[in-house]
This record gives sequence, C-alpha cells and structure tokens, in this order.
Amino acid sequence: MDFSELSFQDAPLIKVPPPGPGSRELLDFQRTHEGSAVSYSRGLPMALKRGRGATVEDVDGNLYIDFFGGAAVMNVGHGNPEVVEAASRQLGELTHALDIPTPARRRLVEKLMMVLPADLNRVFFGGPTGSDAVEAAVKLAKSNSGRVPLIAFEGSYHGMSSGALALTSGLGFKEDFLPLIPEVHFVPYAYCYRCAFQREPGSCDLECAKYLDHVLEDPHSGVGKPAAIIIEAIQGEGGSVVPPDEYLPEIRDICKRHEVLLILDEIQTGFCRTGKMFSFEHAGVVPDILTMSKALGGIGLPISGMAYREALDTWPPGKHIGTFRGNVLAYAAGSAALDFMVKHHLADHALELGETMLSWLEDIRKESRIVGDVRGKGLMLGAELVKDKATKEPAPELARNVRAECHRHGLLVEIGGHYDNVVRFLPPLVLTRDLALKGIEIFENALRGCVL
Repeated sequence: MDFSELSFQDAPLIKVPPPGPGSRELLDFQRTHEGSAVSYSRGLPMALKRGRGATVEDVDGNLYIDFFGGAAVMNVGHGNPEVVEAASRQLGELTHALDIPTPARRRLVEKLMMVLPADLNRVFFGGPTGSDAVEAAVKLAKSNSGRVPLIAFEGSYHGMSSGALALTSGLGFKEDFLPLIPEVHFVPYAYCYRCAFQREPGSCDLECAKYLDHVLEDPHSGVGKPAAIIIEAIQGEGGSVVPPDEYLPEIRDICKRHEVLLILDEIQTGFCRTGKMFSFEHAGVVPDILTMSKALGGIGLPISGMAYREALDTWPPGKHIGTFRGNVLAYAAGSAALDFMVKHHLADHALELGETMLSWLEDIRKESRIVGDVRGKGLMLGAELVKDKATKEPAPELARNVRAECHRHGLLVEIGGHYDNVVRFLPPLVLTRDLALKGIEIFENALRGCVL
C-alpha cells in the first residue's frame, strides 16, 4: 500500500505562524476553564482540527508532519479509513457492555491470540488507560506470589495512578504525592550513554543486569523477594533508551533463576512500533505478564489490557473491575487496526524506515556539537541534546527550543529523558519516506537555529 494517500498531501504548510488566532482563542479558553495540570498544549501551543495519516491540521489551517503520534497511540495513522469504518459500524450497534461478551470483544481477543506468543494465552481488559493495565498486572503478580515488594528501573515510566506512579522513576512526576505504595525498589537500566557504572558498551559485561542479580541474591541488599520485576523492553519517557541485545534475555534468566515474575510493559512499544508486533520479540524472550494500551485502540479509542500465562489465571471474579473496563468501540477499532498492521506489513515498514531515519540522525549527530547521542528501534527514536559532547552535560533548554522551532516550521515532536533533553520521535507508522525526510530536515534546521 502507498501510505502517502493517507496523509495531507501539502504537509508541512504553515499559513499563519503558530499559534494562530483560532488556536490562541481555544488555548485561552482552556487556560481559563480547565485545570492547571494540562501539559501538552504548553509545549505544543496549538488547537487541532483534523488528522490524516502521519499529518495533522490545526484550526488555523496549518498542516504539520506528526512525529509525536499522540504519544505512540496513532500507529495506523490519524483517521485510518479501514479502522474508522469498523468503529463507525460498531457505533450504530452497541457501545458499552462492561465485561459481558460481544462479537467485537471476541474478534479482538482472537486477533490478539494470533499475534501474541502461545505462552501468553489469557487476555484481560482493563480501564481506558495504560496505567490501569499496570495496576492490574501488579495485582495479578501479588495475588499469585503472595509477596509485596516490586522492582522497577531507573528511567521507567508506567503511568500516573498511584501504583503505576510508584513504579515510575521520575521524581518530577511523583514527588508531590509521596508516599505511594510501599516496597518499590529501583535498579539501573541499561542506559549505555549514561551508564550508572561508568562502563563502556561492549566491555561492560552487562554490569547493570548483574547488579539486579546481586540485589535478588544478597540477603542484605535491603530488598525482599519481589512479587514481580517490571521493565520496558525499550524505555520511552526515559529517553528512547534501547538496551543491548543481550540485556533483556539476561533479565529474563535472572527472573527465572530467582523465581520472580517478569512484567513487560509494552504500552508504548507494542503493535509494530519497534519493527516487531511487540518489542520483546527482538530479544526472543516471553514475559509472564504483558501490558498493552495506546495503539491497541486503533485510532485513539481508549482501552488497555494485559496478556499472561495460564498458570497465573488464579484470581476470583471481581478482583479487578471498572465501569469502562473494555470499550466496545475500541474492540472494533483495535481488531481492524490489527488487521491493517498484518495486511500491510506495518512492522516491516516501521523497521525499514526507522533504520533509514536513524542513519540520517547519525549523520546529524556527527556534524552537530549539541547532539550527544541518537538511538532507537523502528519508529521509536530519540536524539539526546547536550551542552558539551565531552562532558555530556544535559541541555533541556535547547531541547525545548528545538521543539518550539520544529513546531513553528510544521513538525510536531516531544521531549523526554532523565533530564528532559531528548527530542523524541514517535510518528504514526504509516509515515512515508518523503514525510520522514522533510521532518528530519526541519529538525536539523531547528538544531542549527537554536545553536546560533
């Protein structure tokens, strides 16, 4: 399929410097009437009207290339016609059924079973956001193990509800709400650019993984045997951090050796984002519990879920409930989206285009004095900005300026990372090579403009 027909053909096109008058009016209304915790419209001041494929239009008629993708939600593209049609048909039939079975629910479960590893043969739908999938996974692990402690990783992001937030490492997210759930412990992730052990890739002997083994083995580590270890196969909000190939298999082996359940959070990386249906497939491992959300809803319809091994299906009815635990529209959209992903080989497209984009970013890194590292897999990419390549001093203000400069010229990006200094690229997976090149050119020009 030629994905170009899904997007606005004229993008990028800036008719009025953003935010234009229509956007300013809606932004003013939001500031006046909505809560002060609203965040995305501060970094990307605009009001959106339409989305098509890998492009969006604001209310002032400006067209943007979307390298944000609704935070990795819009994998099959904004307004994907095949998914919209499926959701529209469902809209006229039934939209809400709690967890009572429906044909749409069955279709989604069947489609998931076709793409999940055979060992993950139970599916459970949670509330309308990924945080709830994490909450459910933790409850499942605790009820099966009879243990309380949990281990997560530095750089992790698992959500904003109390349990998920406790597993999120960023102090900026949670320091105003402490204490959260007890006995959550953090260990270093394989963040090779900023190794916690001051080692170099290729010669470190996976010291970060060995430290996890030490924590579990040493009775004086201060960490009780955990109910589960939760990890992202590729860290998202932590800065698009891709660990070495052998890292995740080592974590899997450590969990088996110590008889600890492994939860893999694929909320951001799942559904073809990294060039496989799920990113753990790159490492050839299978978790005990898998969390899913974001792209599962096809075109942004809210849904979350988890898949897990049959042996863990021990909890009685009602142990995890919620009014919106599975939305029938999202079932229909998710099923159609999975069909689209498989039919159009979306994972292969993401992997191939991502490798091309990463090579372009690497060329930029070599020439730039502020791009310290570029990394990623598939269409989950990041460029870490620093004040000095030798010292690696983070440059969050530069990252903010680059985001703003990209926005002004028709490209939407977001920032993240330990120090908010990583420009992150999470475009819809229907991005074309032409739009990708135009977007990278805007990013490169933004870098030049912010350094001068």
